[in-house]
Amino acid sequence: MTTGPKMVRGRRVRTSMIVAATSAVMLVLAGCTAAPDAGATVAPNDTRPVVLTTFTVLADIAENVAGDNLRVESITKVGAEIHGYEPTPGDIAKAAEADLILDNGLNLEAWFAQFVDGLDVPHVVVSDGVDVITIAEDAYEGLPNPHAWMSPLNAQIYVDNMAAAFSELDPDNATDYAANAEAYKAELQLVHDELSTELAELPSTQRALVTCEGAFSYLARDAGLSERYLWAVNAEQQSTPRQIASVIEFVRDNEVPAVFCESTVSDRSMQQVVEASDATFGGTLYVDSLSEADGPVPTYLELLRHDAELIIAGLTGDAS
Repeated sequence: MTTGPKMVRGRRVRTSMIVAATSAVMLVLAGCTAAPDAGATVAPNDTRPVVLTTFTVLADIAENVAGDNLRVESITKVGAEIHGYEPTPGDIAKAAEADLILDNGLNLEAWFAQFVDGLDVPHVVVSDGVDVITIAEDAYEGLPNPHAWMSPLNAQIYVDNMAAAFSELDPDNATDYAANAEAYKAELQLVHDELSTELAELPSTQRALVTCEGAFSYLARDAGLSERYLWAVNAEQQSTPRQIASVIEFVRDNEVPAVFCESTVSDRSMQQVVEASDATFGGTLYVDSLSEADGPVPTYLELLRHDAELIIAGLTGDAS
């Protein structure tokens, strides 16, 4: 990208002074011994600029671009449902101390505007520049599909936006950010290329990705797949009988070999599709959150690879 994302700037000086003054008082009261907070994992002498992201996927991408030059944190924890997240007072306090906040945009973080209201911290929308897909049905009709990061090609736009924002925040390390970004984009391109190549020989009607949530619209478009889902965006209610019947009809008519569901929702409705068709359940896909370090998708690249491998295996009939 030749131009970076728009960085919305605010006044940081007053917040920093308040935080510094408060810290100084606490040190005096503690006998000048800085004991770390019980939940803190950051060394007290870590003076790197702090980048705060809205969820774990963005945090992992940001860490790969930042390298060791910045301290990257996520507001939400592993396994959290991002759409309806409710920020805590602790989240707001953490945001006030950040040097930069990254959000996905595209109406993903419905809570974000209120969250940053009144905070004197610059923020960047990392999806700027994505060719947006609009949701075509349900209560979200006409709104942008927020799951742009699920396409490895779109993720490269995210990376470029982060590299530009980090270079503005920390110009001395701009060369590092550019190099890290290029290396990471090469890894993302490999995931896209493998998925597209492996699915290229499928009959056109079977080149279909059927999931619980419409979180794979961008990946499907870029990989040359049609898409069908039970609901557009995760919500409190489960799918309706009409939605299930519509997906069953699509799977039968197109002889779709496998269907999938996301990790943050129940697959009960999709299992009804399996029972009423010749499709198999291809497995659990990950979208909104990484797993713990010992889980199946502890990094964003592993999330993409996991999903791509399941989709390839399910649609080509090579599932073990």
